[in-house]
Amino acid sequence: MTLTAGVLAVQGDVSEHAAAIERAAAARGEEAVVHEIRHAGTVPDCDVLLMPGGESTTISTTIAREGIDEEVVAHVAAGKPVLATCAGLIVASRDAGDDRVATLDLVDVRVERNAFGRQRDSFQAPLDVAGLDEPFPAVFIRAPVIESVGEGVDVLATWDGRPVAVRDGPVVGTSFHPELTEDSRLHDLAFFEGTPAERDGVAAADG
Repeated sequence: MTLTAGVLAVQGDVSEHAAAIERAAAARGEEAVVHEIRHAGTVPDCDVLLMPGGESTTISTTIAREGIDEEVVAHVAAGKPVLATCAGLIVASRDAGDDRVATLDLVDVRVERNAFGRQRDSFQAPLDVAGLDEPFPAVFIRAPVIESVGEGVDVLATWDGRPVAVRDGPVVGTSFHPELTEDSRLHDLAFFEGTPAERDGVAAADG
């Protein structure tokens, strides 16, 4: 099976995320064709979508200007998976705690930007993630804190007593950068859960 994946290429570790998606697909004997998304028109053709980190105000402004924001919302409404990391999670959230960020309300969480500190405060930590057998080497860089979660949101991981990975329907959001290691299990968790037949069944129902 060939999976069509899109990575919002406004900012962030686009190539690293693309490589992680390809590794996760290959580990399951599948192939992933990854598109870098800078303009409207590509998202509707994607099976899965990734929203990388960067600067959340810039990301939200750019995807709104290009008309990508409405396509991302429609992607999630169709039940298609999204992985939103760091600033991507901020943009995907219900409330960014900052009026300069036009959030997409895809994940029912309230976040605080850069709450884990500045660039010099970056760190890596072994993280117990629901659905993974072994700890994940999570890299935190100017990471947001998830301050509150809605009733329908599953907390997948916490650090220092605070949620840092969540799932809300087809969207997985992380405060950290899973693409900055060779470990692609977070991408697998977000995009490749279930068998290809089960995913095809979802797609058929949506279409």
